[in-house]
Amino acid sequence: MPDGASGSPFPVLLREDRGAVATLALNRPAARNGLSLSLLDALHSELEGIAADSTVRCVVIRAEGPVFCAGHDLKEITAHFGDPDGGHAFFSDSMARCARVMQAIPALPQPVIATVQGLATAAGCQLVAACDLVIAAEEARFCTPGVEIGLFCSTPAVPLSRAVPRKAAMEMLLTGEPIGAEEARRIGLVNRIVPRDVLDEAAAELAAGIAGRSAFAVQLGKRTFHRQAGLPLEEAYALAAAAMVENLLAEDAAEGIGALLEKRAPEWRHR
Repeated sequence: MPDGASGSPFPVLLREDRGAVATLALNRPAARNGLSLSLLDALHSELEGIAADSTVRCVVIRAEGPVFCAGHDLKEITAHFGDPDGGHAFFSDSMARCARVMQAIPALPQPVIATVQGLATAAGCQLVAACDLVIAAEEARFCTPGVEIGLFCSTPAVPLSRAVPRKAAMEMLLTGEPIGAEEARRIGLVNRIVPRDVLDEAAAELAAGIAGRSAFAVQLGKRTFHRQAGLPLEEAYALAAAAMVENLLAEDAAEGIGALLEKRAPEWRHR
């Protein structure tokens, strides 16, 4: 999809499939990969297609250029301050489209890995926090700086507050100060830190490892993980126990247990 916000003829989102891994690359480097409506729509469209594609077993989200994502496209937003309604309709539509993408990521059957090479700010940090796993370059930075311009990052706070301890999230939201990759890992926003020149290779290796597992077990596990996280303890255990029973009755569980006992590699049927 071309970039309607800037008039660029280049697609705002690139996709590359290698084996069972689909890689989506934000491709608005000149606009610091800002989440324009065209980019949000392209992301949602690709995620919808991937959700229905059983040949894809893991997804990587990366970005072209030095910045991972600078959040919403502020030029696109400010262009609507002069609308008859002050921009209300456009802003509501923008937030709804963004929320649709951010909810599609945890709802996706396949695990999603974010690879962050540089700055991830505001809704860009939101995108990172929404992903299942995060690999960051040593120089990556993360922040929710909306408070500095009178615009509290309320929507980025949703996945951020679910990814890191609440007080850590509030400090990021109230100060707007960037944190480095090491601090992001310490609070749980980042899983792994690697040198920039091996970032894509590290992500590909992690994704391939996940894609090599039973797709049935991984997808059931991801779905159960996200569902139980918001439940009271007793309900969470009931949900998880039912998922374990469902998993034990699957062909791949019998194959995996048999392979372990027979000291051989399992042959997954993904069911």
